[in-house]
Amino acid sequence: MTSTPDSSGSKSSPPLIIPFFIPHAGCPHQCAFCNQSIITNKSQNSGITATCSSEDINRTVKEFLAYRGSRQKVELAFFGGNFLGLNEPEIKSILQTGQKLFNEGKIDGIRFSTRPDTITKRTLDLITGYPVSTIEIGVQSMDNHVLRKSQRGHSSENTVRAAELLKDYTPNISMGMQMMVGLPGDNDATAINTAERIAGLEPDFIRIYPLVVLEGSMIARWFRQGKYYPMSLKESVNLVKKIFLIFEQNDIDVIRMGLQSSDIMQDESMMIAGPWHPAFGHLVHSELFFDHVVEIIQKKLSTSFSDATHLKLAVHPSSISRLQGNRKENIKRLETMFPSTTFQIITDKALDRSRHGINVNFF
Repeated sequence: MTSTPDSSGSKSSPPLIIPFFIPHAGCPHQCAFCNQSIITNKSQNSGITATCSSEDINRTVKEFLAYRGSRQKVELAFFGGNFLGLNEPEIKSILQTGQKLFNEGKIDGIRFSTRPDTITKRTLDLITGYPVSTIEIGVQSMDNHVLRKSQRGHSSENTVRAAELLKDYTPNISMGMQMMVGLPGDNDATAINTAERIAGLEPDFIRIYPLVVLEGSMIARWFRQGKYYPMSLKESVNLVKKIFLIFEQNDIDVIRMGLQSSDIMQDESMMIAGPWHPAFGHLVHSELFFDHVVEIIQKKLSTSFSDATHLKLAVHPSSISRLQGNRKENIKRLETMFPSTTFQIITDKALDRSRHGINVNFF
């Protein structure tokens, strides 16, 4: 599977992503939960031509390349809109600019996000021959009732067909998918079913976003009318933890959990309710680490002949915060669960960075 990690966890060194945000560009309508202008901190009125002209793209690429560092790959990325829903001249203009940068050795590929119902033979023919490396499908849910209530305007069947087309017509393009939890009409069972069905489509990677109530969205109106109730942070973290395990078991890289942190996302007048946290992915990983450590400790204690036990927890230095949890909450929980046990945490660079690398021993 392709590995394109970010702050939620990594399998290999990520590429340098040069992002262009095109809020709502190419979208046939605004979905109930959406306000990309807030998420991307870009005005919807700026327009695709104002933000993605050849001059603007070339200038931004030049600026970003100064921070390339040791990263081997560079990708030009278009987020926040429906790329294949743009009109044909706009798509060709962007891709032609990307092709020139690719030919000059400045980028290694182009990636974009798009709706599943815009992935057709015609649109795939349109991008053939250009250095498109990654396409992310905005799946959100595989439950048609949830999709209707969220006013997505497409069905789960569209997603299945889009995945099939990408594999048949563009096998060399990495396929990513995005899903959400907490959508109108959604619950744990439907969200888990969505994850299982997405896993069955075998994407190369996945992003998981909990729904937060954004000002200017239809959901915000429903929230104020008492017609929509967002998930709590704890509920969302626990659900996404279960979903993460589904993808992990299917060897599908989860490259992000939770929306990207920004000043505007922390503005309470814009992000008005829901399970927002600037380090949502960290919270999920901390729960996964805690569950794993508890399982190991219980096995260790089952072999102990003493009620009072001393345990040493060894972890890779980069993962110590995940083991300890937010504000060392995991350590407090361990001490509560095992009151006769004292814990010592040490770091060991030789250990794997994942939770599976944790060592627990008596001392």
